[in-house]
Amino acid sequence: MKHWIMAALVASAASMASAQEAVDCDWQARADAIVEPWEDFSRTFANGNVRLALLDMVEPAAAAFHILIISPPYDELGVRQCKTLGMGGGAGFSGVTFEALDAAYDPSVGLIFDLPVSTYDGSSGDFVTGNLLFTLNQATGQIDAWLD
Repeated sequence: MKHWIMAALVASAASMASAQEAVDCDWQARADAIVEPWEDFSRTFANGNVRLALLDMVEPAAAAFHILIISPPYDELGVRQCKTLGMGGGAGFSGVTFEALDAAYDPSVGLIFDLPVSTYDGSSGDFVTGNLLFTLNQATGQIDAWLD
């Protein structure tokens, strides 16, 4: 049932605008930014081919958390793609409840992830909680993300 609900969310969100962005690994993907203990803030999926980890960049404090995504497709040397997922423009999330990460698989979409996050609303000065939903197509490497 949960998988059908997640698939329905993916289908309904296809037309929603999204400020979230998955970018090639850069300064955010430092190993020392992985939240410790690593075994609690890193998970694998798809028989170990996909790894997600929580990154804490410390600053900016209101947008310090990013999601590290290491996944297929593989390059000519057999190395997986490396992406970080944040709010865009180098900003991350204000908070991430990584322990509540949920995943499902839909053959027509790929892996579907659901993760509670909070973001900073600069106009009101408040923190807003919601769910970060993102899909990963291992064949193409395409990652689509949106807040719900």
